[in-house]
Amino acid sequence: MKKILLTGIICTSSLLSANFSDSKKILLNKIYVDNQNTFYCNNPYEIKGFGLKKFGSIIENEKFYSPKNIDNKRSKYIEWEHVVPAYNFGRQMPCWKEGGRKACQKDSQFNLMEADMHNLVPAIGEVNEERSNFKFGFNIPKSGQFGNCNFEIDYKYKRAYPKEDIRGDIARIYFYMSDKYNLELSEQEKKMFSIWNKQDPVSKWEKIKNDRVEQYQGNRNKYIDMY
Repeated sequence: MKKILLTGIICTSSLLSANFSDSKKILLNKIYVDNQNTFYCNNPYEIKGFGLKKFGSIIENEKFYSPKNIDNKRSKYIEWEHVVPAYNFGRQMPCWKEGGRKACQKDSQFNLMEADMHNLVPAIGEVNEERSNFKFGFNIPKSGQFGNCNFEIDYKYKRAYPKEDIRGDIARIYFYMSDKYNLELSEQEKKMFSIWNKQDPVSKWEKIKNDRVEQYQGNRNKYIDMY
């Protein structure tokens, strides 16, 4: 695999949110406040709780999603999913070898990457859990694993197959993360994401989110601005 050269400059002082906890609060209360639908399943959610205890609660609707395991409490809430999994960028760092994600919590560079809101989307907790750190694959997903949610996990090959109308979003997030943090993408991934980027153009919401993330984080995803 070849490395994509770092073209962006990482400037911690320009970011208003430099930890994952703060980013999740901003995303819930400021950025996605008027677009409360999960990324993979498009299932609506609502904000419940007060103050620091606010959270996203799934509005149950079989039209969008049915739990794979009805006893899984994570099926009832949203979680802020790293489109590029934390494992994928963390494992390239020395701290990960010393003790995984827990050890990397003390690393400022990892904290910056983990908190990057361009890479975070609202996902049903169970779907986030099942996707794990699997890479994305090119296959068209079959519904059924999560009811009508058009998202499929291939456990044998450790791949996740997303619906077509978010594939461009995923591609542009991967390109952004690769550029900004010098993350490796395989030739196969670069080819697949290039196709996805062309097949699924930037949506109105992507542009809105890009503007809002810049307001709170201080930087933009240039791959969204290219359209």
